[in-house]
Amino acid sequence: MDQRVDDERRKERAPETLPGPPARPTVDERHEEPSWLERLRAHRTLVLAIAAIAVAIVVGVIVWWINASHYVSTDDAFIDARTVTISAQVSAQVVEVPVTDNQLVEAGTVLVRLDRGDFQAQTDQAKAQVDQAQANIANLNAQIAAQQARIEQAQKQVVQAQAALTFAQQENERYGQLVKSGSVTVEVAQQHHSNFLQAQATLAGAEANATATEKQLPVLQSQALQAQAQLEQMRAGLEQAQVTLGRTEISAPVAGYVTQLTATKGQYAAAGQALMMFVPRDVWVTANFKETEIASLRPGQPVDIAVDAFGKRTFRGHVDSVQAGSGTAFSLLPAQNATGNYVKIVQRVPVKIVFDQPPDVLLGPGMSVVPSVRVR
Repeated sequence: MDQRVDDERRKERAPETLPGPPARPTVDERHEEPSWLERLRAHRTLVLAIAAIAVAIVVGVIVWWINASHYVSTDDAFIDARTVTISAQVSAQVVEVPVTDNQLVEAGTVLVRLDRGDFQAQTDQAKAQVDQAQANIANLNAQIAAQQARIEQAQKQVVQAQAALTFAQQENERYGQLVKSGSVTVEVAQQHHSNFLQAQATLAGAEANATATEKQLPVLQSQALQAQAQLEQMRAGLEQAQVTLGRTEISAPVAGYVTQLTATKGQYAAAGQALMMFVPRDVWVTANFKETEIASLRPGQPVDIAVDAFGKRTFRGHVDSVQAGSGTAFSLLPAQNATGNYVKIVQRVPVKIVFDQPPDVLLGPGMSVVPSVRVR
């Protein structure tokens, strides 16, 4: 009897000492727990903040998607420029290099001076030849003027001889009639006939002299034309010598930067030898867009240009033109798709983008940029 009572008491204490599933709450206890609405009301501020953040994220994603659909961008883009190789056009010794590496110079600034001694002598010689040719022309012009005076004199002598011949002819006829009538002696008639023959000879000589004098004039005029041609030739030689002399000073073709300077004082520069590279200040962007994006690009579309070298600083520009052909078509070794197995690859097409305003920072060829073209 006592043993049974002890077992019952042990069972009553077992839930308190042995592990097991928790006791289910009573109906009254379940009614005391808060519902999820009550919990939301209790944390209203947190819930509103989370909802606002979610709405902002959704709106931001929508705005970004709408905005992104209006732009075409690529990271395959670089600053480009038409760099110039500055080289010597004549062979001479370098006597001065008034610029230094990476210097900004304006158009017309002297970059290199070459020894001009030999070229100055050639110029002086050519000038002397021009002066001599001009003197020859002046001499021939004077001879032509003198010959024209001789021609006039010879023509007057012909007129004089013609008048003397006419008078002698009249005298000869008169005394011929008189000698027939016996009024004068035969000797007198013969004298007048001799005068007539002399007048004829004098006229013939005057006419021959006039003809010879006139024919000498074209000879002098031809010599004058030849001298004029020689003068033009000498002038061309002088101009060439002056051009060669001017090439001893090498100037900047446009405003830009001196790069890769190799010229130094005392160096002998051969014709065609590169002395430095020159980068003009006029730069633009060459962006290689996918061929699937070219259809939406048009000249004049605004572009935002982010330059990597300046912390993604953005510059304003616009599309200038689209190259008529992909980049690989103009490469040194273009692809030959007609041979072997063909794998289609999306090609890149270069697009020229120019700045609306000249950049106020140093931009050189090859610097990376990321242009974003607004296509809508």
